Amino acid sequence: MNEHSNIVPLRQPDEIDDPLTNILRSGARQLLAQAVEMEAEAFLAAMKGLKLPDGRDRLVRHGHGPVRTIQTGIGAVEVARVKIRDRAVTSDGERKRE
Repeated sequence: MNEHSNIVPLRQPDEIDDPLTNILRSGARQLLAQAVEMEAEAFLAAMKGLKLPDGRDRLVRHGHGPVRTIQTGIGAVEVARVKIRDRAVTSDGERKRE
């Protein structure tokens, strides 16, 4: 566009132009990430008694899954989810379901 245009760019619905909203979303992202981490750790601690025949923990943390979008009161916030792996397998290689 040239400087003498009558076209006014409109703000897009998902666009942030307010510094305070940026700070709030950043804080919400950190709080949600901490909550996801704490919930995963609590789950693993509760399942600590589940062991494989060789004595290793049956349920283990397995990194992070893809980023998910969580809708909050200040808009969408992206958070990576924790992956937990069940190492128990049956003799035919299938995962054991209990």
